[in-house]
Amino acid sequence: METKGLTALRISLASPETIRSWSYGEVLKPETINYRRLRPEKDGLFCEAIFGPTRDWQCYCGKYKNIRYKGIVCDKCGVEVTRSSVRRERMGHIELSAPVAHVWYTRRIPSYLGLLLDISRRNLDRVLYFAQYVVTYVDEDARQKALKRLEEKITLTEREQASKINSKIAETKADRDRKLSEFSQRRAEMEERYDNIIAERLEPIIQEGQRLERSLQERVGKATKTAITFLDTGEIIAGEGETVTNQHLSRVQRFVKERLDEMESELKDQKQRDLEHLNLDMERLRASADMTMESFRNELDDQSTIVRDENARMRDELLELRPLTFMGETRYRELKSRWGQVFRADMGAEAFYDILKRLDLDKLAEELWHEVRTSKSKQKRKKATKRLKVVEAFRRSGNRPEWMVLTVLPVIPPDLRPMVQLDGGRFATSDLNDLYRRVINRNNRLKRLLELGAPDVIVRNEKRMLQEAVDSLIDNSQRGKALSRRGRRELKSLSDMLKGKKGRFRRNLLGKRVDYSGRSVIVVGPKLKLYQCGLPKTMALELYRPFVISRLVTHNYAANVKGAKRFIERNRPEVWEVLEEVIKERPVLLNRAPTLHRLGIQAFEPILIEGSAIQLHPLVTTAFNADFDGDQMAVHVPLSQKAVWEARQLMLSSKNLLKPADGDPIISPSKDMVLGVYYLTKLDVSRAHRGDGRAFADMDEVELAYSLGQVEIHSSIKLVAHTWYDDQGSRMLESQERLIETTVGRVIFNRILPEEIQFVNAVLDKGGLKDLVAELYEVGGEENTPDVADRIKDIGFTFATKSGYTIAVSDITVPPEKQEILAQALQEEEAVVRDFRRGLLTDQEQHERVIDIWQRTTNTVAQAVRHYMDPHGNLATMANSGATKGGFGPISQLAGMRGLMADPSGRIIPLPIRSNFREGLTALEYFISTHGARKGLADTALRTADAGYLTRRLVDVAQDVIVNDDDCDTMDGITVRASDDVAGQSMGSRLFGRLVNERVTDPKTGEILAERNDPLDHERVRRMVAAGVREIRVRSPLTCELIHGVCSKCYGLDLGRGKMVDIGSAVGIVAAQSIGEPGTQLTLR
Repeated sequence: METKGLTALRISLASPETIRSWSYGEVLKPETINYRRLRPEKDGLFCEAIFGPTRDWQCYCGKYKNIRYKGIVCDKCGVEVTRSSVRRERMGHIELSAPVAHVWYTRRIPSYLGLLLDISRRNLDRVLYFAQYVVTYVDEDARQKALKRLEEKITLTEREQASKINSKIAETKADRDRKLSEFSQRRAEMEERYDNIIAERLEPIIQEGQRLERSLQERVGKATKTAITFLDTGEIIAGEGETVTNQHLSRVQRFVKERLDEMESELKDQKQRDLEHLNLDMERLRASADMTMESFRNELDDQSTIVRDENARMRDELLELRPLTFMGETRYRELKSRWGQVFRADMGAEAFYDILKRLDLDKLAEELWHEVRTSKSKQKRKKATKRLKVVEAFRRSGNRPEWMVLTVLPVIPPDLRPMVQLDGGRFATSDLNDLYRRVINRNNRLKRLLELGAPDVIVRNEKRMLQEAVDSLIDNSQRGKALSRRGRRELKSLSDMLKGKKGRFRRNLLGKRVDYSGRSVIVVGPKLKLYQCGLPKTMALELYRPFVISRLVTHNYAANVKGAKRFIERNRPEVWEVLEEVIKERPVLLNRAPTLHRLGIQAFEPILIEGSAIQLHPLVTTAFNADFDGDQMAVHVPLSQKAVWEARQLMLSSKNLLKPADGDPIISPSKDMVLGVYYLTKLDVSRAHRGDGRAFADMDEVELAYSLGQVEIHSSIKLVAHTWYDDQGSRMLESQERLIETTVGRVIFNRILPEEIQFVNAVLDKGGLKDLVAELYEVGGEENTPDVADRIKDIGFTFATKSGYTIAVSDITVPPEKQEILAQALQEEEAVVRDFRRGLLTDQEQHERVIDIWQRTTNTVAQAVRHYMDPHGNLATMANSGATKGGFGPISQLAGMRGLMADPSGRIIPLPIRSNFREGLTALEYFISTHGARKGLADTALRTADAGYLTRRLVDVAQDVIVNDDDCDTMDGITVRASDDVAGQSMGSRLFGRLVNERVTDPKTGEILAERNDPLDHERVRRMVAAGVREIRVRSPLTCELIHGVCSKCYGLDLGRGKMVDIGSAVGIVAAQSIGEPGTQLTLR
């Protein structure tokens, strides 16, 4: 691969064939080098036959030892005779005994494998690490056959059960009928028996009747000798001596009939009873048989239901079997025993390899498109869209999804994972060799186990270990428990070598060491112009050396390059002359790390200086966030003509006067410059000054009087001057000549200002100077501002020196009532503690009240300090002017009391520091103060990294937002209202820099203030706010209708340049930097 031809690099999936095509041979052994001969082992990780010879033009065994054998492969050792540098580019491979999932596509978020197959990360991991099965294939034909078999089986079962039950019912019926016929027989016998009994019993009575009848007939008309009785019942038919008549005959007949009737009736009753018993038994028999048969029928129904339910369950089980169904070990065994021929399920990467191989991307894309278009659920649409992205990416790139599972593992060239011998005879090796060795060992063991046909459990465990080994090799930090060498640090895997700030991409490919650059400490250069920097001579000579050499040859100081180099080494005076010429042709770029926004690197015209430190103009320190306490800066020289042109036109410090984030000037004077200007413009009425009350006709006259000593800096004078401002300081439409009451200092200051912004008749502190520079830029433009800013700087330094402002410990006066204030606070605190002890306050309330008391006290003491300070004294002037950091805060700590401190968790310690720095702190107070300082340092270190990372992510998101067109012609926009509170910004600051979307008129007069697409500069915004416009519709990047990027009209002004944004501006990156830079600054403070 020719490195010079590279313009971009893309990481993509490689097919097993591609990996094999890169490879020069398979690595079979985990060995690296032979420790006795110190030569690579054959087939090992450093094998010469695979990766090339370790010595130029020499094979492993030494048979071929010269360049003339170039390209020959030794027949003995198999090594090609070539340069040893091929060991940096030749790759090998390992044929994996089982497929292994690529950790980049499984464990990363989002997991592409999981997205593609629509499975959760948990299920994915459980299958990959052999904790559950996944169905890989379902044979539809086999399923249909199984379903058919299931139907047949149920029919057969039902038939068998029905025949069994029917036979039982038939048996019961036969048994019943047999018993019933027995009963019928018994009945007939009974009736016969009773007939016999009746015959037997009635016979004697009939015979007796017939005998009596005969006896009586013979005796009719005769008297009886003895009484005639009926049988043994003793019933008398004819008394003794009675005459027998026909009446007696009929009585006999009656008696016989009665007796017969009685007997017959008695026997009939008995027969009836016996018959009824018999019938009851028969009924019972019938009922019992019917119940038995019914129960058999019910049993048949129940069994049918059970069979049907079981069938339905098995049917559902069969129908639910589809690819990507997950199941545990027990469930799998159960289903396997039942439907082994219908489906295949597997564990590990092999399972997914099978599924991915069968995946039809076109069909899947079609289904997902359909779901995206038709689904009502927002969640489903979102998921389908994510999946569709992955599917479309695969289709576009022509890659196959199964390549996410490795079957062949590439082995990187050995010189990229070297092994070096240390002094003690031991070896230091790259971590990758350890990781590769682990993979090869496990792979070989798995191969052997598969050949031996080892039990499933053992093979599975070995496959899981192989998966883990490959995971560790590719990305050790991604795995749950990172592999380490004998319990020490984590091993550095392939991904660790690529990712992050110290990885291959960001450190070696995107960040490179640059020629024509240097770095040095910076010092202040008060005499420089805004666009200049002081460059040490020795440094400049080194940076511009090629140009100096070329110029020396051109001027005939030397005949050739070699001669010119010698000429430079001899340090001849002509060299410096030539260098002076050369540096005028091209500026240098100065950069201070961290470069948080585009102003962190700017161009300057170099001025040669003695010494070794770079001189920096004091006004650009804000942009670089630099100070002179030992900061270093890097210098770069632009080489091509185009780079020089860009540096001059776009990057020169005098062209970067405004902050791209908000359009405020970034070159406002600070520190001593502010103090000098404040001293010059302040009004000192504390005493009388020489020349007070004099009147002057013009500024020259004032300056003459001052140089002659007739007036002092703070003398109050009257002056006739042309001014653009009225007495309230508001700007007028044109200048007027007026008599102004002012001071000599203000006149001297106004002398350096251009006529357009005279006459500034006010005390100028830091804020006032910043506003002045902003106005200067507005009125005078980019061309005049740097020059005036330099003049302000010079006059500031001059008069800061002349003022003689200095401070001593004696300036810090501790207010006399401090002790009284503290005593009162202590009393209040005691009262609160007393209330707490009595149980009138909770712990929280007591804490809050104590803190409130001491915060009030600290403020009271601070006010006392301020009251006792001389308002015209050195210290007060420094604080009031804004020349110092923090204003009065530090002074009240020096002279008043330090007050309350926070502990590391951010909770306020209710014990205040009552001393100040003037009096000195007690040991306890000193200790309490250290909390904050220590936490501050720790926070700064931790938070800066986070803030920098935030900027990086913001840039990543916004880098494609570029101004691509002049106007998208949208009528849409946003409304800015005076009533909205947006982060405390005024309406004016929110409007500035945008374009109006519709005509704006004065609500009172109806005068047109702006037409559509007019840019809102400071002047227009001021007029609108003054006219009382409450809401304005403006164009916004939020409503721009360009498909890619934004249009110039929707974006508005380029705040960093103060004019309409150019097409091609990377406004997204400017926005990201504008958010990230203050974020990082805040953490650093």
